[in-house]
Amino acid sequence: MHDNSNGSFAIRVDNDDIGKRLDTFITTTFPEISRSTASRLIRNGDVTVSGAIKKPGYRVNGGDIVYGTICELPDVAFKPEPLDIDIDIIFEDSRLLVINKKPGIVVHPSPGHGNGTIANGLLYHRPQIEGVGVDPTRPGIVHRLDKDTSGIMVVAKTESAYKYLVSQFKERLISKKYLGIVFGIPDRESGQIILNIGRHASLRKKMTVTDHGKARYAETHWKIRERYDRLSLLEFDIKTGRTHQIRVHCAAIRHPIVGDLIYGFKKPYKVFDDMPLLKKIITSVPRQMLHAWQLRLRHPETNETLRFEAPLPDDMISFLENFKAN
Repeated sequence: MHDNSNGSFAIRVDNDDIGKRLDTFITTTFPEISRSTASRLIRNGDVTVSGAIKKPGYRVNGGDIVYGTICELPDVAFKPEPLDIDIDIIFEDSRLLVINKKPGIVVHPSPGHGNGTIANGLLYHRPQIEGVGVDPTRPGIVHRLDKDTSGIMVVAKTESAYKYLVSQFKERLISKKYLGIVFGIPDRESGQIILNIGRHASLRKKMTVTDHGKARYAETHWKIRERYDRLSLLEFDIKTGRTHQIRVHCAAIRHPIVGDLIYGFKKPYKVFDDMPLLKKIITSVPRQMLHAWQLRLRHPETNETLRFEAPLPDDMISFLENFKAN
C-alpha cells in the first residue's frame, strides 16, 4: 500500500483477495469502514480499480491496483467520551503508543460496550489521538485484542502513522506472538495450523473452521514452551490476523485454550475428575488464558525495527503456579 497525507491509498490485490467483491475488499483492508460506506466511496468514484470506476460488486483480480481516497468517516452513532481508565503504556514517542492491555477490557465501543473501553482511556490520557484513523470510535486503533485476551497493542498517534501501520498489517510485515495455556499436550514440539476461518452459519458472533461462504485463509504457527500434567503452555506466531484465530485453531486441533467458554470443550474439566484439586483450579479460571506477549514492527518515521514484549500477566502466572503446586 502507498498513501499520502490527504488520505489516498493504492493497494495491489494479492492472491488471498482474488475474487472478492470490491466493497468487501475495502472493508477487509480497512476494518473500520462499514460495507455501506465502502459502497458509497466506490459509487462516488473515490475508489477505482487501475484507474477505472467499478461497481461495488466488481470482483477484484490478481494484479488489480485499487486506488482510493478516504475523505469521509463511516456512519457511527456516537463518539466515545474521554474516561479516566488506567492504561499501561510500555512505549511512547511522537508517532506511536504501545500498551499492555489488561484482561477484561474491551478495545473500542461496540453494541453492549458503549463505555469503559481502551478507546475511552486513550481519549482521556492522550486527547490528541481524537480523529486519527477513519472511525471516531477507534481513535488511532489499527488492531485489537479480544476482551479477555491480555497483552501488547500498538496505537497510532498521528494520521501518517495510522496509515503506515495499516499498510504494515495488510502486507503482513508486523509480527505478533502470543502465549496460551491449552488443554492436553501436543504430540510434536511444534507445528503449524492452516485452516480457513469464517463466520459460523447460525451463531453470527462465533467463528469456525470452514471452506464455505466468506471463509478466509488463516495460518498459525505454534511451539511448546512448557508441559504440565494434561496442560501445555504454547507460543503462537500468527501469520494472519483473523477474528478469534488462535482460539478457533486450537479448538480445531483438540487443544482448546483453558478458560475459553466459546471454543472450548463442552465438558473441558472432565479429564480432571480424578484430580479434584486441579479440577477446582481449572474451573475457577475467569477468562481464556491467552496473552499477546510480543510485537515486532517497523517505526513509521525511522523505519527502524522495534520489538516490544509484555511478560505473562499475574493471573496466568498464579494459575500455573497453583497448578504445579497441586
